[in-house]
Amino acid sequence: MRPGDWLVIAAGLLLCAYAGATLWRGGAPDKAVIRAGGELFGEYPLSARRTVEVPGPLGVTLIEIEPGRARVAADPGPRQYCVRQGWLTQAGAVAICAPNQVSLGLSGRGGQYDSLNY
Repeated sequence: MRPGDWLVIAAGLLLCAYAGATLWRGGAPDKAVIRAGGELFGEYPLSARRTVEVPGPLGVTLIEIEPGRARVAADPGPRQYCVRQGWLTQAGAVAICAPNQVSLGLSGRGGQYDSLNY
């Protein structure tokens, strides 16, 4: 290999690192969208702290909203998958509490797309 080959390889690696850092980020979320029983329960801005109690068939799901993020803090479901998901911080992120029919999603201008959205 010649010195020019190493230069091309280094430039390619830098370009890949830059593209990964800038293009694989989700957009900043601006509101939390809460659904209960398939219906829209409420949309809340992510600019202030609040706690929302969402009734479901099994009981009340507790959702915490803080500036720039939201999470399911407590759910009466048996496996607690939506609680374990933790803080959602990117537009397009979703936590679904299926047994209690409650979901929390973040929306914004630059949401990520995956097979669920496709």
